[in-house]
Amino acid sequence: MKKKIAIIYGTRPEYLKLKKIIKLIPKSKRDVIFVGQHDKLLDKNYFTRKIKITKKSGQRLNTIFSEVLKKLDLSKYQTIMVQGDTATTCAAALAAFNNKKKIVYIESGLRSFDMNNPFPEEGYRQIISRIADINFAPTNLSKKNLVNEKVKGKIFVVGNTSLDNLLLLKQKNIYTNLVLITLHRRENLSIIDKWFKVINNLSKQYHNLEFVYPVHANPAIKEKLEILNNVKKVESLSHGKMLEYIKKTKFIITDSGGIQEEGSFLNKKVIVCRKVTERPEAINTGHIKICETPNKLFKIFEKINKKYKINKPCPYGDGKSSNRIVSILKRENFL
Repeated sequence: MKKKIAIIYGTRPEYLKLKKIIKLIPKSKRDVIFVGQHDKLLDKNYFTRKIKITKKSGQRLNTIFSEVLKKLDLSKYQTIMVQGDTATTCAAALAAFNNKKKIVYIESGLRSFDMNNPFPEEGYRQIISRIADINFAPTNLSKKNLVNEKVKGKIFVVGNTSLDNLLLLKQKNIYTNLVLITLHRRENLSIIDKWFKVINNLSKQYHNLEFVYPVHANPAIKEKLEILNNVKKVESLSHGKMLEYIKKTKFIITDSGGIQEEGSFLNKKVIVCRKVTERPEAINTGHIKICETPNKLFKIFEKINKKYKINKPCPYGDGKSSNRIVSILKRENFL
């Protein structure tokens, strides 16, 4: 059988981290399958075929798993590639495992060691890495986690592919009076009003700064937006526009994983509104500061605002990860 790999993703962040890899692999050797976990976010030019997720009542995560396991036909592939920690990623990996297909896992080894933070992502990561044949770890710490867990697959440290999109932007980095805010994670939804209240109070006190919040589509967030009555709210941004904001921000307040990497690469300090991060490398370099609860944000904000500049190597990679990954796949006879 002719070797062919299925590259599978279900969300925009997954696609962005796979985009360069997709371009580097000839079309004759790969198919790109989009699972509509984040439907309507991607143009049809970004995939070979699509699996539609039927909207059903009940638990959405279980629906994604059942639809992927039922509809994903892997009969003509020897290998699948997945990235990250979404329901699509885990379901596709399980489908491949059930069909005895090889699994290539991008961004393997990230760990918070807390199944509830983030939920469900931490559980998905641990499942996928244990059944993957190749684990591409972004950092040495990620590799150490995998070694300690005694995963069966080969491990390669390659950096994080999210940074491959930022090489040109790094040269255009500036600091302005902009404070960028992104908050949307599941574990923060029950207390999002508390985060919003502190941020709104900060925006009133620091009137020389421009606080910008790209509005997330989640209804639980939208119903609390009136709390941010002194913050500039903008429509959900494309990845390119988000990077333009990151490029010129003074610093960032977020609970996102990817922005921890992107902000660090562009020498921005990042306040991470979570109890724990699976990307702790940038704590030691000073790029990120964990803020476990809303009542701690005010003090951390004051410190970062006084000393916001940083110029240290990004611990997550150098922007050349995709090239390394494709070279290794060829050498390991996966392409």
